[in-house]
Amino acid sequence: MAADAGARPLTGELDAAYASCRRIAAEHGRTYYLATALLSPERRRAVHALYAFARMVDDIVDHADDTARVLDPRDGTRQYVDVSPAQHLDLVEKQLRLALEHGDIDTTDPRRDQIITAAADTIARYDIAHAHIWTFLDAMRMDVPGTATHRTRYATMGELREYMRGSAAAIGLQLLPVLGTVVPVTEAEPAAAALGEAFQLTNFLRDVAEDLDRDRVYLPTDELTAFGVDEAHLRGCHDHGHTDAPLRRALAHLIAVNRDIYRQAVPGIALLAPRVRPAITTAATLYAEILDRIEAADYQVFTTRATVPHRRRILVAAKGLTTRTRHR
Repeated sequence: MAADAGARPLTGELDAAYASCRRIAAEHGRTYYLATALLSPERRRAVHALYAFARMVDDIVDHADDTARVLDPRDGTRQYVDVSPAQHLDLVEKQLRLALEHGDIDTTDPRRDQIITAAADTIARYDIAHAHIWTFLDAMRMDVPGTATHRTRYATMGELREYMRGSAAAIGLQLLPVLGTVVPVTEAEPAAAALGEAFQLTNFLRDVAEDLDRDRVYLPTDELTAFGVDEAHLRGCHDHGHTDAPLRRALAHLIAVNRDIYRQAVPGIALLAPRVRPAITTAATLYAEILDRIEAADYQVFTTRATVPHRRRILVAAKGLTTRTRHR
């Protein structure tokens, strides 16, 4: 079904909207973008659209202290308003709902128009459950001051996984109809959700310093405390630009937890359509290797941002391309 839906022709305006999303994915999501090169053009542009929408929302969250002047689409009026990030997220949801209902949207921001138009087309084209989109937006509200659910600390891994259910697992569930499965979608959902969580936890381990700068600590308090690390300890390491022995042990433990989630998720790749498996395997391989890079840097997450070298990414993608060719 996904392949037939994706193959429907695009109008010139819609094609331009997808092209805009492709550029955003290429600029901001190097690992994901490289992996999508292994997908068919129809699936590739759909993934780019979903990525661009998530990135747009993430940009709002990452500027939580800024207001924005935007067009409010209430009742069909063209009224400009200054909005807080919390209100901005509500507005983005409203704009997407309008696009899903009417097929297009005018926000007076051409780039946003294109992102929302392409995302709405992808959601409709692949019959993606709208609940996965709203769950994602609800999780993003947890990152924004002024919302009822706002939080910046997580006491346990259970609490963090509840957040990741929307911020990460929902992304995996959005992608399933695009990628296609060889089993009923519901059977592939647990592994897809787990892979999204694995990617997200890797981000949290890589971006400890950046998140602290935004007064966010995603790593669970009890997991850190078990190794003698409280928030003051974490901030001291950040201020001195050095990961000491207790924090090193805590990060090593959380990396082991992260790898266990990858182990739970990776077998689910076999439940996907054969032609998309190389792309998802490539993404999973490269993202998991960020953990190797953290270890190789002796867990110095405050001075070194762990990345997989370009040559290594190309080699893994080339291997995926060879595998994909065999599935044609």
